[in-house]
Amino acid sequence: MLVGVPKEIKNHEYRVGLVPGSVREYVQNGHEVLVETGAGAGIKASDQDYIAAGAKIAPDAASVFEKADMIVKVKEPQPTEWVQLREGQILYTYLHLAPDPEQARGLMESGVTAVAYETVTDPRGGLPLLAPMSEVAGRLSIQAAAYALTAHQGGRGLLMGGVPGVLPAKVLVIGGGVVGTHAARMAVGLGADVTILDRSNYRLAELDELFEGRAKTRYSTYEALDEETDAADVVVGAVLIPGASAPKLVTREMLQGMKEGSVLVDVAIDQGGCFETSHATTHQEPTYVVDGIIHYCVANMPGAVPLTSSHALNNATLHHGLALANRGLDALRENGHLLNGLNVHRGKVTYRAVSEALGVDFTPALEAIS
Repeated sequence: MLVGVPKEIKNHEYRVGLVPGSVREYVQNGHEVLVETGAGAGIKASDQDYIAAGAKIAPDAASVFEKADMIVKVKEPQPTEWVQLREGQILYTYLHLAPDPEQARGLMESGVTAVAYETVTDPRGGLPLLAPMSEVAGRLSIQAAAYALTAHQGGRGLLMGGVPGVLPAKVLVIGGGVVGTHAARMAVGLGADVTILDRSNYRLAELDELFEGRAKTRYSTYEALDEETDAADVVVGAVLIPGASAPKLVTREMLQGMKEGSVLVDVAIDQGGCFETSHATTHQEPTYVVDGIIHYCVANMPGAVPLTSSHALNNATLHHGLALANRGLDALRENGHLLNGLNVHRGKVTYRAVSEALGVDFTPALEAIS
């Protein structure tokens, strides 16, 4: 199979679908790899590095999309990209279709087979291809919040961890999954006063044991959300419903009780965001203010640290990517967890949460590829 790697074109997106080491794995499995020139510049990987790994270099993205049987990316295809996709081609990348009907229509019209990293599952019920970027985004959320809290950024002028004799910032993390856990780790490490909300008593018990009292846990109710957002200097939205739009947990009305210059970081923005006042921002213009509250809603947070992110992502995606290259659609038929990643196939939406969010017909994945 000819595997294509175009350069990412989303605003300030420096990651790359395949690092040179992964290219070598595909080549060793008998595949050809075509990489757009400059695709690895963000991770300091030159065209020569890719050639040394066995790839061929394409002069532009159009050449990659035209020739490749399978496209490996990081972020969802942009409008200029999805019009170049075609029936019979496999797209393997993050998609986040639930809040993005325009992209969904573009993929459906192209006829492509689109496998989304974020809905591939594992035997433990986890999302193994989403997890590494969730780890990165969770950690980055605290770095972003700490910077936004500074006075010259319009924040409250707080040091996240305080100093002896001065209280630290109060950090509220909504959601105790991968993002929330890593956000809490970073915040605790900086010395912040951290509270985690979640609706699973089992998960709250795990977190209580994990943090050994360094972070407080609380069952998430409307009352708890009201009280904790009022007290918080930083709120990290880390809520996930796999493949579906994120629930709007923090309303605009709740902002009225928050302290001016407090910071909201919406890590769920790829799935539409979990704050009512959220809209996607970019690394170029990462924040905006609503009712005196700073919002950080960058939709590709891990793109800020592409070297770390690209290698972490490749570690997670390589196994299934090779299966798709080696076996094509049979890889989906043979592996139910990979099949869960199929979101669109030949014009049909094959992931129920996406179909419900977009209001389009649902076709079971196995039925669609049979």
